[in-house]
Amino acid sequence: MILRRLRAVAATVLALAGTAAHAHNFHMGMADISYNERTGSTEIVHTYTGHDLTALLTNLYGRQFDLGRADSEAPLRRYVEKQFIITGPDGKQLPLQWVGARVDADSVVIFQEIPRTRLAKGDRIHNALLIDFLPSQKNTVNLQTDGTTKTLIFDQQNIDQIAP
Repeated sequence: MILRRLRAVAATVLALAGTAAHAHNFHMGMADISYNERTGSTEIVHTYTGHDLTALLTNLYGRQFDLGRADSEAPLRRYVEKQFIITGPDGKQLPLQWVGARVDADSVVIFQEIPRTRLAKGDRIHNALLIDFLPSQKNTVNLQTDGTTKTLIFDQQNIDQIAP
């Protein structure tokens, strides 16, 4: 009897998990921003759902994208550089450099850096990645400064935030 109930519960959990994975109703991204003492640069590592980025680029450019192909990196880069910007307190844009991207079956990891620069209190982070395309998109940014990590949440109401 117990074994039969366990099987029923397991089957239900698997069915619900499959439905949730297929539905993909929750859209989120993550970025980690940290200062590398060794290089003297600020490093930014973004992680987003590959399916969401593929759908966005297909919508923007009117053709199918395979983010694993080399010819897809340039449109992805243009989009990221337009939607993720950091400016200093003076309003001048900091020079984010594209390092590259790594794509797997589920996610896209994007690497950027700001050479020889440490983020300062008062810098403004603009993160509208996928928010312009998916109204429910929420982007979490973990900002490591002075040994502590501060978390900022970006959504349609909050695409610009000041570094604490």
